[in-house]
Amino acid sequence: MVLLSVRPLQAVLADPLDMLPSLSELNLAAYERVIASPEDGGYGLLSFFGNSLIVALGSVVLTVALSVLGAYAATRLRFPGKNVINTSFFAVYMFPGIVMAIPLFVLFSRLGLRGELPALIIIYLASTVPVSVYMLRNYFRSIPQGLEDAAMVDGCNRSQVIWRIVLPLAMPSIAATSLYVFMIAWNEYLFALLFLLESRDNWTVSLGLAQLDDISVSATVLMAGSVLLTLPVVVLFFAAERLLVEGLTAGAEKG
Repeated sequence: MVLLSVRPLQAVLADPLDMLPSLSELNLAAYERVIASPEDGGYGLLSFFGNSLIVALGSVVLTVALSVLGAYAATRLRFPGKNVINTSFFAVYMFPGIVMAIPLFVLFSRLGLRGELPALIIIYLASTVPVSVYMLRNYFRSIPQGLEDAAMVDGCNRSQVIWRIVLPLAMPSIAATSLYVFMIAWNEYLFALLFLLESRDNWTVSLGLAQLDDISVSATVLMAGSVLLTLPVVVLFFAAERLLVEGLTAGAEKG
């Protein structure tokens, strides 16, 4: 994908099986066309990055905030119906997302959210919070209860225990959860198409990339767009690789 994106279209058509271009062939013309605005003859993919960042980061912040509280309550607190709630986290996955497409479309149209980025964030929260609660809950179980009891004996209240004790110890799992949510929100296409198609200014990167799936668009331009879509996730993965592995393995082993 990367090699195709930096080759001239003529060279690709002349020898499609040649995957290693020479140094003289390398150029960034495909990237320039993908990034350029439609007024300049491009596809304006760069302008959609901001929208995707708003949706992805908003989803990460809200999901982590809600999931930390939910996972802590499911792990440490006692309340009626706790077991039922703990076993119902994945009930949302019993229904394919497409089943909820029409009801959500009608609901958000009436609320005036169709074509707006907050609509996507709300939808993503419904799908990411249950899994995030499950991941964090399993990690919270590995944190010794004695640490929290000692902090409360020293005068900390419940919120201080969460902020000063639980969150620092659970940072690997929180990092893994954040990356998971970011990937979901960054790459999602179905609901972005459903709610944002009529509002081009609010398109996300995945929706903008779909416009390149046309016979008039060269393969090199399509590959350049795909590289740009994938790059943020790859960078985040390698930047947080250690925390990601620790969070996922601890969540699996302690569950």
